[in-house]
Amino acid sequence: MTHDLRLVLPALATWLTAATTIALPPLAVHAVAAVTLLTALPLLTRAPATPHNPTPPPLSAGAVGAGVAGGRRGAVGRRRLVGVVLVCAAASAAGVGLRATAVSTGPVRDLARNGGFATAEAVVTGDPRAKPGGGRQVIILRARAEAVPGAEVRVPVLLIASDPGWLRLVPSQRVRLHGRFVTPEGADLLAAVVIVRGPPAVLGPPSRTQRAAEHVRARLRAAVARLPPDQRGVLPGMVVGDTSGLDPGLAEDFRAAGLTHLMVVSGANLAIVIGAVLGLCRLLGLGRRRAPPVAVLAVLAFVVVARPEPSVLRATVMGLIGLLALVTGRQRQGVPALAAAVLILVLIDPALARSYAFVLSVLATAGLLVLAPPWRERLARRLPGPLADALAVAAAAQVAVSPVLVMLSGEIGVVAVFANLLAAPAVAPATLLGALATAVAPFSLPLAQAIVWPAGLAVGWIIRVARTAAALPYATIPWRGGGLGATTLLLAAVAALLILRSRRLRVLAAAAMTGILAAVVIMRATAPGWPPPGWQLVACDVGQGDALALSTAPGQAVVVDTGPDPALVDRCLRRLDVEQVPLLILTHPHADHVGGTSGVRNGRAVQEILTTSRTSGREARLAPGIPIRHANAGQQWRIGDLTLSVLSPHPGPALSPGDDGAAINNASVVVVARRPGFSAMLAGDIEEEAQRALATTVPHVHVLKVPHHGARSQDRAFLAAARASVSLISVGEDNDYGHPSPATLKLLQDLGTRVHRTDREGDIAITRTRTGIAVVPRG
Repeated sequence: MTHDLRLVLPALATWLTAATTIALPPLAVHAVAAVTLLTALPLLTRAPATPHNPTPPPLSAGAVGAGVAGGRRGAVGRRRLVGVVLVCAAASAAGVGLRATAVSTGPVRDLARNGGFATAEAVVTGDPRAKPGGGRQVIILRARAEAVPGAEVRVPVLLIASDPGWLRLVPSQRVRLHGRFVTPEGADLLAAVVIVRGPPAVLGPPSRTQRAAEHVRARLRAAVARLPPDQRGVLPGMVVGDTSGLDPGLAEDFRAAGLTHLMVVSGANLAIVIGAVLGLCRLLGLGRRRAPPVAVLAVLAFVVVARPEPSVLRATVMGLIGLLALVTGRQRQGVPALAAAVLILVLIDPALARSYAFVLSVLATAGLLVLAPPWRERLARRLPGPLADALAVAAAAQVAVSPVLVMLSGEIGVVAVFANLLAAPAVAPATLLGALATAVAPFSLPLAQAIVWPAGLAVGWIIRVARTAAALPYATIPWRGGGLGATTLLLAAVAALLILRSRRLRVLAAAAMTGILAAVVIMRATAPGWPPPGWQLVACDVGQGDALALSTAPGQAVVVDTGPDPALVDRCLRRLDVEQVPLLILTHPHADHVGGTSGVRNGRAVQEILTTSRTSGREARLAPGIPIRHANAGQQWRIGDLTLSVLSPHPGPALSPGDDGAAINNASVVVVARRPGFSAMLAGDIEEEAQRALATTVPHVHVLKVPHHGARSQDRAFLAAARASVSLISVGEDNDYGHPSPATLKLLQDLGTRVHRTDREGDIAITRTRTGIAVVPRG
């Protein structure tokens, strides 16, 4: 199969120019545009000179004339192609230069350079997104600043807020905000980043279009409300990209299984919309020329509801180009349509050139267009047609996006192709029925609820595939991240291609792989595995945060803190086969200790929560319906043969929301866990002041969970009194806080304790042996 590649080079030139010039000063970008355009003009206007040759050619005049004419046409064509490529590059640079000039000058950028506080008015342009960070929830959304003190403006800004009120905003709403303006870091077409204080002051409702879109999304959420929790979180994401109800733990399973693309509205969704509308038009008797305009209106309505994300925009432009081909009667070809979509979109919005979502979308589509057809043809020789189609599509898309995924995550998804193959039969029914329910829900909620029930069954199968695939050993394998990781993966792919083309190399590679596989199987069969039998305590690797598990019985554990991310603690507990949590201890209400609470509850029965008596309110919202008790010094709990004794906090007045982080840290629950042959002290985030108050009451223990991730604020007497042979530091790799402090590591070394860190060793298990305790890292 041949592809029309004439638009590929102009599209690549447009894309690469935008991606590289965004990082340059505006004056330099304008210079690039001018020089490129001046270089292109002669190539487009001047024909190549015909060489003069006085010697008669030995061939016939007709043959020579044809050859000269053909060579002349070829030279002209190549010159014009280079000229068109340069013109596209010039247009791309000019677009970047105009936007860079707009955002790098004016009152908003002046405020940012001075780091000043100001009250401004802005229009929200993107959906708010929440993520944990810095001990609290961080809400990020894009907006367009329209008024600052003394001036009216119209420039893009990025808002970073913490008040939950920002999550309720809808694109096109105008708000008043107060915050500190700072200069954006890195290459981005933003006038400023605004660190917002307090809630938004809403100045008006969304536009009619956005109100209608939000109404449709809300009605879809209402239609799926009766489905099981996982299904009602996934189905809106598959249909309109609404992942607001998606459990973070399940989202992580989708990522590990290579199914995240199902949560992003893509060309598949639009193909279903276009196909359904065209089919309905055919049933109604509309001709070939009257049906496409109806499909265009349906596509535009779908884009508004699904939000103009990069993948949606790319798929929309391709779909509209295809409809244009249908109207004009010209044959539609995928590669030119993709190239045209890239060219048009990057010229309209140069920031897309640096959007990883846009890159992944384009690469996946290119894989389906270029790699899938020949692979399907080869596979069809040995496999049934439908199976060959599904396998070729899944493999082509995964291969195309793998370099970028490795660059971002530092992992290779081993099971992604097979997970996509298993999920594929359920994707079309789930998406088609979900789209139908979306269209029906604004008019008849009962009918939409009936439609989403079979869609939920299809989604349930996809969820089961994601969970099963993510739980498999080596579902993902580590690989170097960044550009070097992507390069080495491409080199490995080239080597694999060379091996597949040579029979001798295939035999050698098969022998080597067989030997490696045999060695792995033998090692797995003879190694003790992880977690080790009889584990007592596990410090889960949850990044910059704390999450620990104390074994109380097979399948049961006390959990102390939950880390910042539900997915990470959920996966750790799943590796430990923990199904019941008789007691969940939340030492204090900072996000790096309580943000993952929903992950602990994911499929597990949590019977009771113990938390600090000095702060209040948030724990009930994190775990509604679960009894909560406040910890005070002197309390004891006994679960099986495990005894838990509370050392701190002492009774006292509740802290107010205005108290600083140190006061909240010092109010942490400090608990000592004991059973025959094992003891540990888990000290939350208490700092030097609280440690000093406890130093005279600290018992001797085998294991100490070092307070506050090994921060500098440690009391030597407190650490020395524990006499722990093992010290655990739960800390995130390359964190922004400098944890653990070199001074703390030196202090622990001087006290003769062995230090183990989750950022270097992964999950860390403590187990009993005949001679004492042993440390078994997972990493």
